[in-house]
Amino acid sequence: MKYEHYRNIYSRLKTPRDIDRLAEELKMDRELLLVMYTQRTVRDATRRYYIVKKDVAKLAKEWRRGTTIYKLARRINFPPVLLGLMLAPEIKVTRKEYWKYLRDPKTCPNKRLRKELKHVAEADIIYSPKGSQTQADRGKWGEGLLQAWLDKREIEYRTEEDLRSTHKKTPDILLAKPMVIDGTRVFWIESKASFGDEIELKKNVRRQLKPYTEIFGAGAVVYWYGFIEGIEPPEGIMLLDGSYFGRK
Repeated sequence: MKYEHYRNIYSRLKTPRDIDRLAEELKMDRELLLVMYTQRTVRDATRRYYIVKKDVAKLAKEWRRGTTIYKLARRINFPPVLLGLMLAPEIKVTRKEYWKYLRDPKTCPNKRLRKELKHVAEADIIYSPKGSQTQADRGKWGEGLLQAWLDKREIEYRTEEDLRSTHKKTPDILLAKPMVIDGTRVFWIESKASFGDEIELKKNVRRQLKPYTEIFGAGAVVYWYGFIEGIEPPEGIMLLDGSYFGRK
């Protein structure tokens, strides 16, 4: 995807409603837009977390006066599940209780909070238990596609699970023999069910990909939802998108 096109889409993904609207308007894959919206939301929440935290006491006072967690979250444009978690100590709910009530609102003894957490869990498509499960399932889906592609070609490999007992940092796939991709030998492949922009690539390189090159040698990372044209990974890391493995 060209950078200008990406920036235009990214800047317009402000609320969950924008996902379906842009999918229809731009004739784009809804799942790709959900992935991009997720990345934008998580980054914004991370950046603003401590800014919002400073106002928690004031927000809790508004909640006690009757403003719902959802309305407070909408007003400050912050994920409602995260805001609820930040408010929990102020409204005499432990973190453990909060997640329990969020997963199963019926267990919450407070009628008002029970109703609000049900709404919060339905409205937050990123941080809710359902949203977290969606992201986990997407990750497993990508790993499954990669393994199926290798299995079909009878390429031997070890998975992250196979390697955990012997290595602290483990790629999704460590090849028994290096593969040659576009003239480059790769020893491992990492699966990312995300979109590769500069921020995502930089984060992945720092946390995972660079250490893999130091331990195992050169490798490849597949961004199943594509990446920005012209983005440059560090030496020893190759970028692939889903089309290399037959995903349209």
